[in-house]
Amino acid sequence: MAEGVGGENHPTGWPGHMWLEGRTIVHMQDEQERPTHMPRGPAKRTGPGFLNPAMAPARTRSVMLLADALEHEWLVKSDRPIRALDALCATGVRIRRWRNEIPAPLQHRLRITANDLDEFALSWAALSHKIHPPSEPVQHEPEDDRHGEKSTAVFDNGIHFQRLDARMAMVDAAYQWVDLDPFGSPVQFLDAALQSLSRTGVLEVTATDTAALTGSSPSSQARRYQAKGVVDEYAHDDAVRLLLATVATTAARLDKVVTPLLALFDGHHVRISLLVRTSKSEATAIGKSIGWRVRGEGVPYEFVNHPSSEQLKKASGPMWIGPMWHKEIAGRMTEERALELCSPSNEEIEQLRTEGLVWNEEDVEHSARELRRSVRYIADAADLMSREHLLLNLDALPRLAGVGGAPKMEKLLAELTGLGHAAARYPDLEPMLVTDAPFEVVIEAVKSARTSTD
Repeated sequence: MAEGVGGENHPTGWPGHMWLEGRTIVHMQDEQERPTHMPRGPAKRTGPGFLNPAMAPARTRSVMLLADALEHEWLVKSDRPIRALDALCATGVRIRRWRNEIPAPLQHRLRITANDLDEFALSWAALSHKIHPPSEPVQHEPEDDRHGEKSTAVFDNGIHFQRLDARMAMVDAAYQWVDLDPFGSPVQFLDAALQSLSRTGVLEVTATDTAALTGSSPSSQARRYQAKGVVDEYAHDDAVRLLLATVATTAARLDKVVTPLLALFDGHHVRISLLVRTSKSEATAIGKSIGWRVRGEGVPYEFVNHPSSEQLKKASGPMWIGPMWHKEIAGRMTEERALELCSPSNEEIEQLRTEGLVWNEEDVEHSARELRRSVRYIADAADLMSREHLLLNLDALPRLAGVGGAPKMEKLLAELTGLGHAAARYPDLEPMLVTDAPFEVVIEAVKSARTSTD
């Protein structure tokens, strides 16, 4: 039985100080420093109730993806609700952003459950939601649970708060949307998360153990993911593909098949969003999408399902070698859409200032810039990332092409598109580009771009 959280008692340290993420007010403890805009990497943990501001872009994309599912009805039809669970919600920023920033006309179809075992963090989540409720009140009637009995869940203005071990919470009910954002590796939660989904559902997974996923920590990589890595310019892409393969193979054991919607390496973590369906036949065929990245002589790499003993020396995997994104869904994740959903109006900011938010014009500008960065380059790269492509590091191309320096990214992309190929910048901290051009064509385009620049 879930333990309800709320009440009139304020948690120790409340109200702390206020911050605005997207259009949602966040209360942080006084000992946690005021975040900088667009932080990179993990912030220093300050104990229970900790907010990692570097995860804000991932939360923005989660809002956009869930809104897209409701608006375009690719998960459930318009007469059906989406039951969404944040299994490790901490102070509840993500679930409150779901409730505050997804358009009001769609909210009646959204049933949100916020779960965490940390009573202190959960009390901050519940009180934040109570004091700063969504602008449009939301009420839900009790539904039947997965056993056909009337649910006892109580929704406080659209959110049900409960305190359970995450694995118990995930198997306690059936959901169409599960968010799994643990500290470190998610592997211990994957079985429960996949079992908690309905026959068709979305699973979003975060992993912060990037040393293991990239191969920087070979022992951790082998122990957690049964894989080996090569630490080079493809380490970030390897990390994303390795996590995808881990979830895909776990799902296959449960007769489920995954379709990647969006998968990114973002600063200090990997974040993947997957459509999960029950299908024995497709789960059996999952092996076609699992393989190895082999570094080559004539080309930077190639994907193979089963490397030879010689290839294995220069290979990383096993990993996901299928499509990484969904063309249409990722293609709608534009900067304009991010601002439309998640950027506060001038009136909202003025109102929040009267409630204690210290927020100047520079904060407003930086906030908008952060929202744009959350999805920058995604829509442009969506088509290529949904099919076979070549990923290249711009800084590595001079060595491969035998030229003195790298051309400007925009110049090289223009050269490739002028030759009739698709090319786009890939969202990564490193200057990466994605194209469907053969490698030898890219090399000639690099030389041409350098010549015209010189």
